[in-house]
Amino acid sequence: MMKLLSATTAVVSLAMCSFVATAADFKPAVAFSTTGKFDKSFNQAVYQNGVLKYMAQSDIDIREFVPANGAQREQGLERLARRGFNPIVVVGFMYGSALEKVAKKYPDTDFVIIDSVVDLPNVKSLVFKEHEGSFLVGALAAMKSKTNKVGFVGGMDIPLIRKFACGYEQGAKYINKDTQMFQNMTGSTSAAWNDPGRGSELTKSQFTKGVDVVFAAAGPTGDGVYQAAKDEGKFAIGVDSNQNHLQPGVMLTSMVKLVGVATFDIFKAAEGGSFTAGIDSRGLKENGVNWALDEYNRELVTPEMEAKVGEITAKIQSGEIKVHDYMVDNSCNY
Repeated sequence: MMKLLSATTAVVSLAMCSFVATAADFKPAVAFSTTGKFDKSFNQAVYQNGVLKYMAQSDIDIREFVPANGAQREQGLERLARRGFNPIVVVGFMYGSALEKVAKKYPDTDFVIIDSVVDLPNVKSLVFKEHEGSFLVGALAAMKSKTNKVGFVGGMDIPLIRKFACGYEQGAKYINKDTQMFQNMTGSTSAAWNDPGRGSELTKSQFTKGVDVVFAAAGPTGDGVYQAAKDEGKFAIGVDSNQNHLQPGVMLTSMVKLVGVATFDIFKAAEGGSFTAGIDSRGLKENGVNWALDEYNRELVTPEMEAKVGEITAKIQSGEIKVHDYMVDNSCNY
């Protein structure tokens, strides 16, 4: 009997030691992009719906890092890893090369990168099916447009942003095949994410061509797009976070990427010791993207429009509607 008790005690002690070791290893951190955690868009969604929500439901603090410039990305990640933070969530594709170097150097640290793929055994690549969410807001734009002309203003000219544009165009033409699509990219460097003046200029140029609804996928540059829509009495569509509140009565909707929800899920999984590397791809079916309807745009969306978007959502989720992904072949042929 004494031997049985001793064995049981040993097992319990071992389990307790394992739990303590796991808890001690869990020191979460998040590295935001240079636009910061209050960018009213992508980073802010991670911060508000991921970081803050997790800290509110636990007694664990999350260390934050915001680089002042691109050169600080690698330095910041290495500093976090060296100090034992684990897991480290990295926000944005611009971290790709820096993360690859640091993750190889710290193979016992778990990393998560949002919006890029880094193929390493200690990295989870969290990507989204932006083309599916963009299809929904494109359909809504076409239903709202009186001119059959819709616009798109992107930030940095990269395949990821063209993925938004392609999905948006498909959604608009699903409603009306004669819909015309006008699109502009703000620039070819990271400065394109933070140039609201240029965003306003490009938007007003589209308005002169008859566009009456414009979708911005441009980070803080989108502020200029939304202001231009307000100035000209047109409609705009927000991105990443629910931006309907920025210009009530102007924002037709927002194409939301539920990056905050995904970030929260990752912290909870890692806390429980169930972190997994590899690609995690989330679309409409996986609750990764959607469109926003709230008190700020309720009067702009008729019940018929809402029902139609709901119908389209179900068809995409079931596979009846297949939305072409620009990233597959860098084309928008559909």
